[in-house]
Amino acid sequence: MADSSSSAQNVDAGEDENTMTLVDFLEEEQQLESDADAVLGPSDDKNCTYNLGYVPRQALYACITCTPQDTSDCKPAGICLACSYDCHEGHELIELYTKRLFRCDCGNSLFQERKCNLVPEKIELNEKNVYNHNFKGVYCTCGRPYPDPEEEHSDDMHQCIICEDWYHTKHLNSPVPPDQLYAEMICGLCTDRLSFLNHYLSHAVTNETQIVDVVGIDKNSETDTAKNEMNGEHQNAVTCYLKSHEAQTRPLKSATFWPNDFRKLLCSCTDCKSLYTQLDVPWILDENDTVHAYEAKGKQGVEVGGLSRYEKGMKALSQLGRVQQVEAIQNYNELKENLSEYLSKFVENKKVVRKEDIYEFFSQMNARKRQKIGTPPYMCH
Repeated sequence: MADSSSSAQNVDAGEDENTMTLVDFLEEEQQLESDADAVLGPSDDKNCTYNLGYVPRQALYACITCTPQDTSDCKPAGICLACSYDCHEGHELIELYTKRLFRCDCGNSLFQERKCNLVPEKIELNEKNVYNHNFKGVYCTCGRPYPDPEEEHSDDMHQCIICEDWYHTKHLNSPVPPDQLYAEMICGLCTDRLSFLNHYLSHAVTNETQIVDVVGIDKNSETDTAKNEMNGEHQNAVTCYLKSHEAQTRPLKSATFWPNDFRKLLCSCTDCKSLYTQLDVPWILDENDTVHAYEAKGKQGVEVGGLSRYEKGMKALSQLGRVQQVEAIQNYNELKENLSEYLSKFVENKKVVRKEDIYEFFSQMNARKRQKIGTPPYMCH
């Protein structure tokens, strides 16, 4: 039985090069959809998360329309996914990806007199929220926007798991290992601040190291406090990992890269837990805190929900006849060309694309379609 992709590609691929264009589009759409599901999937798009308190991790936005950062009296504020849809539609928003332990600010004192449509009554300030310059639309030690209009060549961005700021590759002060070798990055400033990490540098990932099997490392051969507690045991004398492993040196302000599940390596003795709290990183032992765990939850929910747009598109395309497939490809290319031309005007004028603008575009497309088809010929019965 031929699969859907081969059926789509068999439409005289040599004769019509645009056949692959549509397949490529669907594959790209699948990747974009997967990325969006990973970030937005676990977040509630209908209910403000304020009443949930400081959510362990959620998708967040900053509204420049309501809290313009070019004025001295405006402070950074973050809003949840549902509020970005219901309370700030048509506003200039900055996507902040995900943040940990954050409570939605929408409608509190940071927004002056503007109330939240979903939860109107909120306390004035969420004092435990942590803000950085990302809420102002700038990133990295260079404090530049992303994408940077002054940069000719775009640079990859990497998020630090501690401060959650995003850094350009060229500003990490450390070579970046291949993606498949590491799971989490800690920027140079945070690695310097969390000096206990220097005791674990033998497990850090570099360009020379291979994938580390954390599960196979018995980091608690001397200090497995958690395991002892699970077994109902208690030992008064426990050797701390930091006391049994010397700290290594590394260049200051150089980022460090860590393998998947590296948090299992971290000592969980009483003294270390107290140290993590003092350094404001008590969550560092929590494996569910990771972005990977959050994204996996989002993707899992989508898988339960059924077919992706890519799978639906390929299934529908494979069921069409040859002529219909070519027509679908031509219609797609026409749509892509017209949409690119339409959206380019917004880019040139630096305007935000509103829902009404999209409706207008498709209304114009429908009008063109009717003109192309024309009125049905008069039939005499």
